[in-house]
Amino acid sequence: MASLRFPFLFSEPQKPPCSTTPNGSSRSLSIAAAVAAGGSVVAAAGAIIAITQSPKNLFLENAMNFLLSNFSPSKNHSSPMWGSVSLADNSAPVTESRTGMSFPSILKESQRLLGIGLRKKAIFGLKNIDVYAFGVYADDGDVKKCLAQKHVGPSDSELKQKEELRDHLMENDIRMTVRLQIVYGRLSIGSVRSAFEESVGSRLLKFGGYDNKELLHRFTSQFKDDIKIPRGSIIELSRDHGYILHTTIDGKEVGSIQSKLLCRSILDLYIGDESFDQKAKEDVESNLASLLHK
Repeated sequence: MASLRFPFLFSEPQKPPCSTTPNGSSRSLSIAAAVAAGGSVVAAAGAIIAITQSPKNLFLENAMNFLLSNFSPSKNHSSPMWGSVSLADNSAPVTESRTGMSFPSILKESQRLLGIGLRKKAIFGLKNIDVYAFGVYADDGDVKKCLAQKHVGPSDSELKQKEELRDHLMENDIRMTVRLQIVYGRLSIGSVRSAFEESVGSRLLKFGGYDNKELLHRFTSQFKDDIKIPRGSIIELSRDHGYILHTTIDGKEVGSIQSKLLCRSILDLYIGDESFDQKAKEDVESNLASLLHK
């Protein structure tokens, strides 16, 4: 899967709460460029430096950045080329390379995409199918306010530092969304419910210390039998301030539950130590570290 390394550009946050308690029009431009084998990237870089002196040449700048990122001599052209995504361009989506599912860079006006991954499931122990692609988002203002307070100095190692940031992201009252986009066309809502009963149930036991069947049932009962989820359907699990988990399916809210334990358990599925996609977890860690070092 393509690695996400986002050069973050955040707007000034609105100072959200951070609690750890439970409760003239531009002219049309055309580019005619031929890149010969072994062509010099240095010349292209020089062109970009000249271009960026004029704020009206955004289209040309983006095009030249694309050429640099995708035709570098060190680029491995046998793998998908997504390059670096600038979050200054709010309209640029990011694609999960194995499924082709596209994710917006921004949700809910202020939640930024930190990583994307894929949930696979074995069928009869013989074959893995792609169930859904997922994207992990976090509110930029909440992240800067809450995590900057936690990240006061260097850790023993870069890896430990990233892991600590990820733990703080899951633990603190930061608005987040995990967006699931269904890939497997024959997936039933009952299968989704059963899968969450197993995976969320194990996390509730892990973090709560006991088998919280009542809380688990409140969550899984939101996925009612009459709900259809064909390929392309979108399920969003969103943590709001006060540790309120909102569940929406194709834009319709099907329930909300206030529980810090449930919010932590859900997030652990996607960015925890035993997450569904380890590369997605690593991307989230790296992008958080990059964010706070800017």
